[in-house]
Amino acid sequence: MNNFAEYETMFIVDSSLAEVEVKETVEKFKKLIEVNGELKDVSEWGKRRLAYPIKHKIEGFYYILTFLAPPNFPTELERIFRITDPVMRSLTIRKGK
Repeated sequence: MNNFAEYETMFIVDSSLAEVEVKETVEKFKKLIEVNGELKDVSEWGKRRLAYPIKHKIEGFYYILTFLAPPNFPTELERIFRITDPVMRSLTIRKGK
């Protein structure tokens, strides 16, 4: 865990999905983080209006995950966000230094 850094990722899940599909999507990313690092916090902001339409949608479910992981993991996490259909947008940043 010495080379782990703290990261925060925010992602928006399509609000037109069934509640169970939204939960499955969030669980998928929580498990992915737990396998590759340490999940510290999950913040569910709920359904919110988007600043601008994404894929002709104006609302989405917002989630923020804070975690510790090795430096190469966020790149892979972002790749998986991009190829996961229910995820409309995502952003991962390194916290601290």
